[in-house]
Amino acid sequence: MDTVHACFEEKIGEVLLPGDVFSFRLPESGDGSIKTGPGLRRNGEEVQVYKSGILRHKQPNMYWIDSQQRRVRVLDSHHVIGIVTAKSGDIFKVDVGGSEQASLSYLAFEGATKRNRPNVQVGDLVYGQFTIANKDMEPKLVCIDSCGRANGMGVFGADGLLFKLSLGLMRRLLAPQSEIAKDLEKIFPFELVVGMNGRVWSCENMTSQQRQTLFKRVAEGSL
Repeated sequence: MDTVHACFEEKIGEVLLPGDVFSFRLPESGDGSIKTGPGLRRNGEEVQVYKSGILRHKQPNMYWIDSQQRRVRVLDSHHVIGIVTAKSGDIFKVDVGGSEQASLSYLAFEGATKRNRPNVQVGDLVYGQFTIANKDMEPKLVCIDSCGRANGMGVFGADGLLFKLSLGLMRRLLAPQSEIAKDLEKIFPFELVVGMNGRVWSCENMTSQQRQTLFKRVAEGSL
């Protein structure tokens, strides 16, 4: 096959097993190069499967294996929910649920300067993205995009509830036009922040009358 796309398109949505190998040849122009996520490993002109699961695809060129697992494996640019655990000089230490805590500079916030430092306290929740997520290096978080804008990232969650979900359910919530989120919105209004590390923060915005209606439906078993 000329490119890996043609090879993978036939397998999208199918179950792949560890040891499956797909050979491909990239064009000289460099177009058609792919990015491999969890479950896939690039080795020269081959893509090797090292985890069983369903092959998924995200436009334009991202492929990964969707499988049930407990261990979180985050990659560069993944958005996660972290808990600030300590402050060491100009660096915040953030628990992201991995084996090692991530570092977050006070300058990695929109509008932050040496004189205008962000108000971040131990115990705060932060929503940010990884700039370094390598097993051989200390994880590094930022709360700004490539243009220096917060774009929804930063300290949040003064109210609400933080809990963990399975990685499979987390991916279903992050899917475009998620059916789970749509079904929940029909029951009661809420805010939802989902991290790629399996953490979810939710805050309901119901009036007292809406709460009474919801509790009544739960008691009647009509949900």
